Amino acid sequence: MFKSAKDQIWFFDCEWVPDARTGRLLYGLPPEMPEDEVLREMWRRGGATEEDPQPFLKTNLCRVVSIAAVMRRVSHDQNLDPEDRVKLRLLWLPRNVDDPESNSEASVLTAFLGAVGRHQPQLVGFNSKASDMRILIQRAFVCGISLPEFCRRPDKPWEGVDYFAKDNDFNIDLIDVLGGSYKSQPSLNELAVASGIPGKIGVCGDDVAGMWLRGEWRDIVRYNCFDAMTTYLVWLRTAHLAGFVNDEDYEMEQMVFQNMLLEEAEKPGMEFISTYVDEWNRLQDAV
Repeated sequence: MFKSAKDQIWFFDCEWVPDARTGRLLYGLPPEMPEDEVLREMWRRGGATEEDPQPFLKTNLCRVVSIAAVMRRVSHDQNLDPEDRVKLRLLWLPRNVDDPESNSEASVLTAFLGAVGRHQPQLVGFNSKASDMRILIQRAFVCGISLPEFCRRPDKPWEGVDYFAKDNDFNIDLIDVLGGSYKSQPSLNELAVASGIPGKIGVCGDDVAGMWLRGEWRDIVRYNCFDAMTTYLVWLRTAHLAGFVNDEDYEMEQMVFQNMLLEEAEKPGMEFISTYVDEWNRLQDAV
C-alpha cells in the first residue's frame, strides 16, 4: 500500500507505437520502405509469431504518441464546501493532433515532463514504473530533451520530490499495490470492471498501432484519456480502502468527478466522454 496521498496528484497514462524512424536506423531499412512494412519488420525481429503478430517491443524502440492525465488538487480551506475542496481536471497531449509542432514526440514529452518538474505532483499510474515512466524517460533521452527540474534528485530521500527512487511515494504504481504473482497479475481492465469502473471501451492496447497507421490519432488520444480516467477511479477506490478517503468523501469525490466529466462532454469535440459516463453508470447499476 502507498504511504501517502499528496495534495496534488496526477494520474497518468501514455500510448506508444513502434517508431519507424528508429527501426530504419537500427536495422538498416531503406528510407523509402513504407511505415507499415517497417513496423512489421520490427515486430518480426522482436519475435512475432502467427499467434502473436505484434509482440511487445522494447520501449526505447517505440515513440510516445499520447499522454493523458487526471489532475487532482486538494484544498484544506475549511471555509469551502467539501465538494469544492477537491479540484479535478483532465489533461491530454497532444492538444491538437493536426498541429505538426505540438504533436511531435519531443513537444509532447517536453510539455508533460516539464510540467511535472515545475509542479512536482505525486504521480500515479498502472504498470507505470516498468512501462510508462520507462518509455517517457528513454524517449526523452532519444529526443535530446533537457529536463533538469524533472530529473533533479534530493540528497536525502526525505528532503524533496524524487521520481527516480525505488521506494518513494512521489511515483506510485498501482500494480505494485494491487498486483499479484505472474499468473495472478490483474490488468487495469479486470480490476476496474470487477469494481464497477469502466475499463476498455471498444479499444485495447493491441489496437493502437493499427489506429496509428490508419491516421486515427484523435481516437488514440481519446482511448488514452479513458485509461487515465480509469486509473484515477482505481486509485480513489484504493485510497478509500486504505483510509485516505472516508466513506462520505469517497462518494462525494466520485460525484465531483462525474460532474467534471459531464461538463467536459459538453465542449466541442469532447462528446466522446459521455460514452465513459454511460458505461460507468451501467456498471454501477450492475454491481
